[in-house]
Amino acid sequence: MKIFKFAIILALCASGLLRAQVRLPKLISDNMVLQRDQPIKVWGWASPKEKITLHFDQKTYQTTTNAAGKWEIGLPAHAAGTGHSMVLKGRNEIRIANIAFGDVWLCSGQSNMVINMERVKERFPDDIASAHYPSIRNFFVPTLTNLNGPAEDFPKGEWKVANPKDVLGFGAVAYFFAREIFEKHKVPIGIINSSVGGTPIEAWIGEEGFKPFEEIQKTIARNKDTSYVNAFAGRPDNSVPDRMAAADAGRAGHWESNDYQPKGWRNFNIPGYWEDQGLKALDGVVWFRKTIDVPPGWIGKSVRLYMGRIVDADEMYLNGRKIGNITYQYPPRRYEIPADLLKPGPNKFVIRVTNSTGKGGFVPDKPYFMTVGGDTIDLKGTWQYKVGAVFPPEEKRNNPVLVHQNQPTALYNAMIAPVLPLKVKGFLWYQGESNTGNPKPYNALLPALIEDWRAHWGERLPFLVAQLPNFQDIDYTPAESNIALLREAQNKALTLPNTAVAVTIDLGEWNDIHPLNKKDIGKRLALAARNMTYGEKDIIHSGPTLQSRSIEDGKIILTFADVGEGIVSSDGEPLRWFALAGDDGKFFWATIEVLGKNRIALQSDQVKSPRHVRYAWQDNPADVNFYNSAGLPASPFRTDGQDGHIQQTKQSE
Repeated sequence: MKIFKFAIILALCASGLLRAQVRLPKLISDNMVLQRDQPIKVWGWASPKEKITLHFDQKTYQTTTNAAGKWEIGLPAHAAGTGHSMVLKGRNEIRIANIAFGDVWLCSGQSNMVINMERVKERFPDDIASAHYPSIRNFFVPTLTNLNGPAEDFPKGEWKVANPKDVLGFGAVAYFFAREIFEKHKVPIGIINSSVGGTPIEAWIGEEGFKPFEEIQKTIARNKDTSYVNAFAGRPDNSVPDRMAAADAGRAGHWESNDYQPKGWRNFNIPGYWEDQGLKALDGVVWFRKTIDVPPGWIGKSVRLYMGRIVDADEMYLNGRKIGNITYQYPPRRYEIPADLLKPGPNKFVIRVTNSTGKGGFVPDKPYFMTVGGDTIDLKGTWQYKVGAVFPPEEKRNNPVLVHQNQPTALYNAMIAPVLPLKVKGFLWYQGESNTGNPKPYNALLPALIEDWRAHWGERLPFLVAQLPNFQDIDYTPAESNIALLREAQNKALTLPNTAVAVTIDLGEWNDIHPLNKKDIGKRLALAARNMTYGEKDIIHSGPTLQSRSIEDGKIILTFADVGEGIVSSDGEPLRWFALAGDDGKFFWATIEVLGKNRIALQSDQVKSPRHVRYAWQDNPADVNFYNSAGLPASPFRTDGQDGHIQQTKQSE
């Protein structure tokens, strides 16, 4: 009987009698936010020449699909509000509930825009517990790629309303931005988070945006060749970890087992990297073990284990049982120890760590402890280690690969283009880490992305950029810096109208490319939006901005705008991280004198005839203290760029 029914269905399909039903894009669904105060459209698909009826706001709208089965219906501008619904009818009926009209912000970039509230929950528990905001909604776009051209829809996705449970999936920067705007203006806020970790800016620009880039155009055309792309899929992967890890002596000898009797283990101090503790340039698998005494009062309870961050992959064992694993270096290691696993007295912890490039081990200045009921046991200190496998250099990957998500247009096509029919208020952009290896092209690529997106939406929409924060080791000498060059390129976006850059040079972490303080980053982006987009022209939304310079009696005098009531040292110490150079381009630290409200004088005994200034021109200018009266930091800048002019520009209005 089942075979007979299936045959009937196939026959109906073949004869065209089984027609497509009305279908909506994933963005047009329950809990959605539509842009207020602008005419909008609802769109979708059905059978060719099918009549579509939309009931909304006590009015009826009708249209007919075209020959390709596409349709759209225009709706008049609507004031901000919530609680709306609509009904669509064709051969089937679709009801959409809890619609809001407000402001829709498209938030994009790489991992720092992806990182959600769950990732920062230990830092912001009160913000999560109080996340009762039915007017703030989030739509997270899953990672998708398309090398051939723009897609029309996402395969999945749904709008979520902010509550203590669902907010854990909201991007943290975007949520704190949205909450700040909502608190000030009480307008529903829709967040569309379309971001992918580890991706370059080129992947987010549409093909039309690459017209001035001949070489990239060639790459785009080549990637549309199916035979070229498929050739990569057929190549063997000669990467080490999966193949060489099979020879891991620890795996073969069950070093995690309670029955294993350790021999030949050496001391190791956690946190730390094994290359810094006697293992020279080792890529491979290293095992760690320690016996921890647990008090009787902990037994039978669910215990939280924090093991900082581990480079790269780890497997965590307790008393012979695996309690979790993470396959790459960036997530914090937070494991739940089952209530039945701990025992009073000695407990055996074993960690298997795999690292295939760079330093392997445990990142310093991160939390290493376990806790229950407010009591903690510190896990830092002396452990033992033993090498399980060594990856020889000649075994490294030697076949090139085609990483689709890193290719020009790939993410724009799949993750931005489907949003185009939806009206948006503006854009948030937090990206750049993946372009620091070659920062110079970013000077042209970021304006290209801004202009490309604006062209597709047909409006000069606000574009707000999160500048890269301080990161990496602190260098206490004037230095060259690719991250500083990338920040400079981000600042150049300010030459375009209706743009802003939120300075975050004080919000990073030296040992983590993903700093946890997403709250202040979101709030600073919101300050710019409030000034540019929401009419709050009187608020101070930028730190001190270099306006002019002059040379007087062996000193360089700098004048700044955006100082509020005046330049401030945040810690009362002399201003730091200013360097001077003469015509030879050799920079030396300067001494700084604040001259009234908005001017400073710089001089150096080592630079008799100063010509150029750099401020915070480092990967990580730690503890910057140059602020304005509103508590906002100055952006890093230099005056010795290729054109010899000041390499910083005020926000364009």
